[in-house]
Amino acid sequence: MEKKLKRELIRILCAAVLFAAAILLPLQGALRFALFMVPYLFVGWDVLYSAGRNILRGQVFDENFLMSLATVGALAIGEYPEAVVVMLFYQIGSLFEHYAVGKSRKSIAALMDIRPDSANLEQDGGVVRVDPEEVQVGMVIVVRPGEKIPLDGIVLEGDSSLNTTALTGESMPRDVHAGDAVISGCVNMTGLMRVRVTKEFGESTASKILELVESSSMNKARSEDFITRFAKIYTPAVVIAAVCLALLPPIFTGGNFAQWLHRALIFLVVSCPCALVISVPLSFFGGIGGASRQGILVKGSNYLEALAKADTMVFDKTGTLTKGTFSVVEVMPNAASKQELLDVAAHAECFSTHPIAASLRRAAGSVDERRVRDVREISGMGICATVDGKPAFVGNRRHMESAGISASACPEPSRPGTVIHVCFDKKYLGYIVISDTIKEGAKDVLSALRQQGVRSLVMLTGDADRAGRYVANQLGMDDVHAELLPVGKVQVVERLLLQDERKGTLAFVGDGINDAPVLSRADVGIAMGALGSDAAIEAADVVLMDDRLSKLPVAIRVARKTLSIVRQNIVFALFVKALVLVLGAMGIAGMWEAVFADVGVSVLAILNAMRAMRQK
Repeated sequence: MEKKLKRELIRILCAAVLFAAAILLPLQGALRFALFMVPYLFVGWDVLYSAGRNILRGQVFDENFLMSLATVGALAIGEYPEAVVVMLFYQIGSLFEHYAVGKSRKSIAALMDIRPDSANLEQDGGVVRVDPEEVQVGMVIVVRPGEKIPLDGIVLEGDSSLNTTALTGESMPRDVHAGDAVISGCVNMTGLMRVRVTKEFGESTASKILELVESSSMNKARSEDFITRFAKIYTPAVVIAAVCLALLPPIFTGGNFAQWLHRALIFLVVSCPCALVISVPLSFFGGIGGASRQGILVKGSNYLEALAKADTMVFDKTGTLTKGTFSVVEVMPNAASKQELLDVAAHAECFSTHPIAASLRRAAGSVDERRVRDVREISGMGICATVDGKPAFVGNRRHMESAGISASACPEPSRPGTVIHVCFDKKYLGYIVISDTIKEGAKDVLSALRQQGVRSLVMLTGDADRAGRYVANQLGMDDVHAELLPVGKVQVVERLLLQDERKGTLAFVGDGINDAPVLSRADVGIAMGALGSDAAIEAADVVLMDDRLSKLPVAIRVARKTLSIVRQNIVFALFVKALVLVLGAMGIAGMWEAVFADVGVSVLAILNAMRAMRQK
């Protein structure tokens, strides 16, 4: 893409040099015409070619046809410099537009490291490494610690902890036991598992996610290019008007045909939409540049336009509205102080690599491993250890029962999260709640979005329903959908896109690999860039490079200011052109007025468009 832009820039610069040479050389007649034709054809051959090709295909009235007709008209009446300048302006505008769109997005699937390379298939009393596509439903596979689960299935033997981040976006591992369902794409963290396959590889969760990522961008409703839409109406109108201007007056009034033909050609020169062709993409380009100075990357002008019209914003929870790192949020002692409760729990978990254990150690402060011995992990329950020579049990309610503490003695916490109960020296010390925490200022950002006219705020999460609703209520969201896989998130967004009362566009804000399909499916996808996954950033249309939610209202303000400048340029250019077109048809306006209506208006529109670069 960059090489193509460089080639286009070199072509424009070379044409400008050739044009300057044609102006300076004192040639007349056919030689002068030939000299101006060199830069004209050099810079405009692709426009002429596109116009001719589209005519053969039956697509006559587009911007290429109008540019070709206007410049050929200028050549026909001897205004050679005007023809070259008009074509140069057009190509400069096209260059700005291509630059604003930026590089083409690469394949997202290549960035998503969830597709398994092989599967360990039980066969003839042994284990054989095979391609996952060769495994049939009902076969048994072995998943070792550290390996990805290659296919969906049911655990026959083994207890383990799964890293589900790639699928749900949730960093809290999920414990599984015999009889539990597991899905492909998760990473087996601890124990050896035997799994009976329930879905073929093509129907597995990992394959479905990859398919969504690769195809969902094709389903997105893209904003049609403004110039193309405008030209479909404007071009046939001015061409028909020019033909009528050249033929009807001589026929009905007996006037000089050459005189009216000259007026018609001036009419066509004036009608050239250079001010729009240049100022519209340049305004968007300026808005994109202004946004980038604020740490907001916008991948194209159509996304800036879509963002300006956003009235529904859908948010991922973990890593977007919340910090995505788990910490102790509640300490409720029973027969001890808060510090003693944390101290016993942290020491019992001092040798564990589990995120829960890390959260407990951070909350406790200092941990002395010499105080701990005889550590045993009871899968699906918790930790048994000897701390300061006394037995310590740290885990869930079932673990407390094994320590002789009744379930009724273990209260239910008021807020959602992972609950860690602690029994020390046969006494119930209390419980600790570990959960994700809401980002600072998230509520203020949502309030600012409402003030900007965002009508609906929705949260999607792969977390449990209780945890999701707690966060949504804290932030004042309009709706929440929990326990969703990537497929479910896409389905929710598609339902929102079909709502009749929705007048604007739908924006989705996310940060994880699992968000890539829904980022592509939304009208405009917004990724948290600094900590977000590569796949999410690649799938998104807008990237907040420093992960600050406070940039969301800024992005919408920049987009709306840019769209306002675009509209100003459109109204100004059309008004001046309409005025000069009428004066030209009456014979009052000549070529100088036509040049002002074309080049002069373009310069003024460009100066106005540059305001979009200045974003506070």
